[in-house]
Amino acid sequence: MRIIKLKYIFTHKTFLILLFIINLFGTIYGYLWYAGQLAITPAVFIPFVPDSPTATLFFTIFLIFFIFNQNAPYIEALAVTSLFKYGIWAVAMNILTLIVNGELPWEGYMLIVSHGAMAIQGLIYLPYYKIKLKHLTVAGVFLLHNEIIDYVYGMMPIYSSLSAYQNEIGYFTFWLSIFTLILIYQLLKKFNTDKL
Repeated sequence: MRIIKLKYIFTHKTFLILLFIINLFGTIYGYLWYAGQLAITPAVFIPFVPDSPTATLFFTIFLIFFIFNQNAPYIEALAVTSLFKYGIWAVAMNILTLIVNGELPWEGYMLIVSHGAMAIQGLIYLPYYKIKLKHLTVAGVFLLHNEIIDYVYGMMPIYSSLSAYQNEIGYFTFWLSIFTLILIYQLLKKFNTDKL
C-alpha cells in the first residue's frame, strides 16, 4: 500500500513540477557555486567542470520529458548515472573535509543533504526510464571522460583543504564511476528486463 502511495506521489504532475522547479534552481545555484573556478578554467574544459549542476540539468531535462509522458533515454542514462556518482562523490568529499579540518561550515552540511538527495532522486525513477545498453554505454563514456578531464588535466572541483589527497581522490572517483555503472545496470535489469 505504501509503495502504491509513493508511486502515486512520485508520478503526480504537481510533485513532478515541484521537483522540476527545485532541480532547476539547484542547477542554477550549482553553476553559480562554480563561478570562481569557471573564471580560471580554460574554455575548452568549461563544459566538464561543473559536474553536479550538469547532473541536475540532465535530470531537469528528463523531468520535462516525463511530465509530458515522453522518454529521452540518453538524457535518462546521463541523469541517473551522473546524479548518483556526483551525489555520492560530494557527500564523501564533504565528510573528508570534516575529517581533515575537524569542522565543516553550514554550507558543507547543506551540500551533504542536497547531494545525498541528488543521488537518491535519480534512482527513484528507474522503473520509468527506457534506457538500453547503448544509452548506458554513452553515459559511461561521459563519466570516465570526465575523470580524465578532472584528474589528468587538473580540472577537478577545488577543495583546497583536500589538495594533498588529489591522487587518492582521483582513484576513488574512478572506481565510484565503475561502481555507479554496474549498480545502475543491475538495477535497470531488475526494473526494465525487456529494455536492456
